[in-house]
Amino acid sequence: MSRTLPIALVQTRTPDEQSAALAHVEPLIRQAAAGGAKLVLTPEGTNLLQKDRDKRLALVVRQEEDTAVQALRDLARELDVWLLIGSAIVRHDDPADGRAANRSILVGPDGEPKGVYDKLHVFDVDLPTGERHRESESIRPGERAAVVPTPWGKLGLTVCYDVRFPHLFRALAKSGADMIAVPAAFTVPTGQAHWEVMLRARAIETGCWVMAPAQGGLHADGRRTYGHSLVVAPWGEVTARLEHDEPGVLFAELDFGAVIKARAAIPQLAHDREFLFP
Repeated sequence: MSRTLPIALVQTRTPDEQSAALAHVEPLIRQAAAGGAKLVLTPEGTNLLQKDRDKRLALVVRQEEDTAVQALRDLARELDVWLLIGSAIVRHDDPADGRAANRSILVGPDGEPKGVYDKLHVFDVDLPTGERHRESESIRPGERAAVVPTPWGKLGLTVCYDVRFPHLFRALAKSGADMIAVPAAFTVPTGQAHWEVMLRARAIETGCWVMAPAQGGLHADGRRTYGHSLVVAPWGEVTARLEHDEPGVLFAELDFGAVIKARAAIPQLAHDREFLFP
C-alpha cells in the first residue's frame, strides 16, 4: 500500500440540470488530473442542484441512465484517476418510492463503480434566518454505511448533513477507514458557524483524513452555498483549504503515516465501553 496519496477537491457551483452540470464540472476534474491528483473528489449534488421538489423529481433518472454520471465514469477512465462523485441525485432503486437517492459513487480508473452510498441523514430544518429545508420530501435516506477499499487505504463515504452524526464517523473508522469524504452543499449560515469545527472534530475523533469538497456561491435554483472546501489531517490540523466560494480545485497530499501516528498517540477507537443510557 502506498503511504502517500495526491488528491484534489473540486469546488463547484452546480447548475440545475445534468448537461449544464457536466459542462461545469468536467474542466475542473481535468484540471485536477493534470495537476497530478490520483483521487479526485467532487461535492454533493454534482449532477444537478434543484431545490424545487417537483422540478427535481422531473429531472432525476436512474443512476445507469444519468448522462452526467455516465460521462463522469468515462472521464475517470480517460484520465486514469479514482473519482468520487460526491453525490448524484438519482432515482431511487425502489420503484414504489417516488423520492430520489442522494448517492455518493466512487468510480475506479476503469470507469466502474467501486462503491456507492446513499446519504443516511436528510436535512430537515428550520434555521434561525428563516430558511426552511425539507430534504426528506424528495430524498429517501439510505440504510447502510460504506467503507470502500482503494490502492492507498479504505475510504469511508458520507454526505453533507452526515457530518453532524459522530457515531457514523466512528463506525467508519472502526470498520477500517483511513480517510473519510464529506462532499457537501452547506448553507452559508451553518457553514460560517460549524463547517470547519465539525470537520476538524470528525478527524480528531476518528484519526482519519477528512476531505470535504463543497458547493459554493449563488446557484441557478436560487440557493446560496458556503464553499470553503478543506482537507483535515488525523490530528485535526487543516492542511489545505479554499478561502472562498468560487469554483476551483484544491490540491493536497495525504500521508497515511499520520493515521498510524494519531491513533497510536490516542488509541480512542479501542476504548469504547458499554454503558447504560440515562
